[in-house]
Amino acid sequence: MEPEKKHTLPRYFRGKFQLIGTVTFTAFFSLVFMLISIPFSNNAWFEIGPSKAFAFTVTFFAIALLVVIISRRVMYATRRMRMTYFGFVMWIVAEAVIICLLYSAFTIQGDEIGVIDIQEASFLEIFGRAMLYAFSSLIVPNIIAGMYFAILDKNKTIVKTSKRSSAQEAAPLPEERKVNLYDLSGTLKFSASLGSIYYFESDDNYVIVWYKGTSGELLKHMVRSRLKNLEEEFKDTTLVRCNRKFVVNVGKIRILRHGAQGYEIELEGDGLPVIPVTKTYEPQLLKAVKESGV
Repeated sequence: MEPEKKHTLPRYFRGKFQLIGTVTFTAFFSLVFMLISIPFSNNAWFEIGPSKAFAFTVTFFAIALLVVIISRRVMYATRRMRMTYFGFVMWIVAEAVIICLLYSAFTIQGDEIGVIDIQEASFLEIFGRAMLYAFSSLIVPNIIAGMYFAILDKNKTIVKTSKRSSAQEAAPLPEERKVNLYDLSGTLKFSASLGSIYYFESDDNYVIVWYKGTSGELLKHMVRSRLKNLEEEFKDTTLVRCNRKFVVNVGKIRILRHGAQGYEIELEGDGLPVIPVTKTYEPQLLKAVKESGV
């Protein structure tokens, strides 16, 4: 393996599902840790119950959560850029440092206005103690979440490899090739022969698969995933993306016409929508149609 690829953070670490899951788990973990640690700390001013300190506590946690959400939103927006494991760790540490600085500022301000009462300590002393707590309440849950998603990805890779090996050994006809779709957690949710599938339709965080049932009727099945996540499953098949929302099976095309707005697709069967082809996907669609002999 090339050194650069070896140290590059896997893309799934910055996927939307993983980031939302990590933030949710970290917030819950931090809240539980706070409730457990308050009785054993002489310096923490967090309180649960009707008091000024409680309002201060809620405000701090809301702002801290907002900091993490904004940070992970930026991480998601830059997911196409290369990030190393070290860079990812430094990003998480930077989040902890910002929150600890925020905690220290809240502590000093709260003590000055009489909302909370702490032992005499400098800003640096408060910040240093806060960093010790941050390791347990912020960095540890990130490590746990990262290990969990790494295990999920590894299991998903093993399942995919096993399925592909079996398919290659059986050497099925192209239309009999199985198309397996996995949800965001890596669980197999749909499997059908390529020849029975008409098209995929993206619907927010779901993909709707339209396919022919055993009795010849048109059926649909929803998978919680995104088209981009499923592209590997229909790579090198007659399933081709034609716009941001649709993937069509060129083997099911009845008419491909070129109009004023570009190409349009009519599929076999009644009641199916006319699917437009955007300029971006025209070359690959036309190539697939030519190779399939439609």
